[in-house]
Amino acid sequence: MSDDPTLRVVPDILLSRTTVGAGHDAALYFDDRVITFSQLSDRAASLSALSQERVPPAQRVAVLGANHPDWVAAYYGVSASGRQLCFLNHRLSPLELVEQMNRANVGLLFAREEEIDRIQPFLSELTTTPVFVAFDEVLPAASLADTVDQTMQPGAPTWLLFTSGTTGKPKGVLLSHDNVFASLRSAEHARFVGPEDIYAYPFPLCHVAGYNVPRLHRYGRPVVILEQFKPKSFLDNIEKHRVNSATVAATMLASLLFHLEANPNDRQRLQSLKDLSYGAAPMPAVLLRQAHDLLGVSFSQGFGMSELAGNALFLDADDHQRGFDHDPSLLSAAGSPGPGVSAKIIDEHGDELARGEPGELAIRGAQVMVGYLNDDQATEQAVEDGWLRTGDVGVLRPDGIFAIVDRLKDVIVTGGENVASLEVENAIRQACPELLDIAVVGISDPTWGENVCACVVIRPQQTISLDEIALRLHDSLAPYKIPRHLVVLDALPQTHSGKTAKADLRSWLANDPLRAGERRGSVK
Repeated sequence: MSDDPTLRVVPDILLSRTTVGAGHDAALYFDDRVITFSQLSDRAASLSALSQERVPPAQRVAVLGANHPDWVAAYYGVSASGRQLCFLNHRLSPLELVEQMNRANVGLLFAREEEIDRIQPFLSELTTTPVFVAFDEVLPAASLADTVDQTMQPGAPTWLLFTSGTTGKPKGVLLSHDNVFASLRSAEHARFVGPEDIYAYPFPLCHVAGYNVPRLHRYGRPVVILEQFKPKSFLDNIEKHRVNSATVAATMLASLLFHLEANPNDRQRLQSLKDLSYGAAPMPAVLLRQAHDLLGVSFSQGFGMSELAGNALFLDADDHQRGFDHDPSLLSAAGSPGPGVSAKIIDEHGDELARGEPGELAIRGAQVMVGYLNDDQATEQAVEDGWLRTGDVGVLRPDGIFAIVDRLKDVIVTGGENVASLEVENAIRQACPELLDIAVVGISDPTWGENVCACVVIRPQQTISLDEIALRLHDSLAPYKIPRHLVVLDALPQTHSGKTAKADLRSWLANDPLRAGERRGSVK
């Protein structure tokens, strides 16, 4: 994306479409509705006027509910008002939502009516008395241009998102207009938006991945919003709207492939799809190759997080093709920095490590967050001299591409040896097609410190034992990396952003060691 000096703040993206005569073009498809840029702009204007009228500048506006066009209107409209938009996740419990509303000092909650009903019984827990407004209650206002706060500065915070909480209590991430635009510029590296693109977005709009919507709107291209991902609805929308690009998570792709295996005639419904990007969590290489063989589309990957306002490292279509053709290790890489982004691997002291040495991935660029909400200490620990410590263990490959080994919290230390849970998961997926999902965690052991435990979901009508898994891994993994415990579950727990909640698994196993399931003898 070229730097356009007229785009200073987030609502300028929407304003730019109406000023170039594209107001009647489709901006969003949702169910059977078509929302034009003019209609979206009018809705954003209503939210901007409402926010300015009902919310003091020191308070925030929160939006809550499953995916809906009004979520996108809030992206632009609340930002236009000069107030900060707080993204709330409807998968949270009422008390979790109230706690985040209190931390964010919410003065207005814009939500689906059923979400307001959920929170009503807990009003006494709120430290403020926010105004509650349902999605269908906002009245028309003047044009968006007339409601934009002209005092806004590009470096000021405009969005507040809470992290997934994979390593503890969710933190509030403050993102400025500049952060958002820097993220959009970075994304163009691997996700070019073409003049005919129609893009499908199945992630929750409360996730940082929502930046993909203004990414398409910047070029005047429409976005198909799915209320939630289900293989059938995904296929329905691809076929109906002639979608040619989409983004999925690993769990979504696995679900889609499972559906297509059971319903092979549905493959033809994906004829328009040309490009598939993925992110949010590591993509198993075996799953990616299955998708490549079955779908016949090009792939790209983005590595990012809330603190980066989106993605910062990208593995583009050419990288993927080299991986499929002759370098399978590329399929497990994170990618190269996008424009304006620097990355390095550091040790615990912050010193840069040589290529091939594992350490923590650090990223610097204009898209690095303003900071954590009301937590200067955590901000100082995470960002030093502009470098964000991501909490991911990575390596810089000989070819200059970064690879992620694991999350720092997910590295298992057994008998003094470090075991990357992602490595074990990938090996098991490759060797055990009977498994639908898997998470590898460490569990306490008095002799070895920790043991490797595989928590799995087995496909219907399939069986597998711990001994069988160990036998299949014998030639591909060192003995200390092979799981010594097997736990079979109906489903793996997930965070509110759809990632596997390994912290919950570890806590669940620690509270009752007998849950550690099938065990096998020492492999030391």
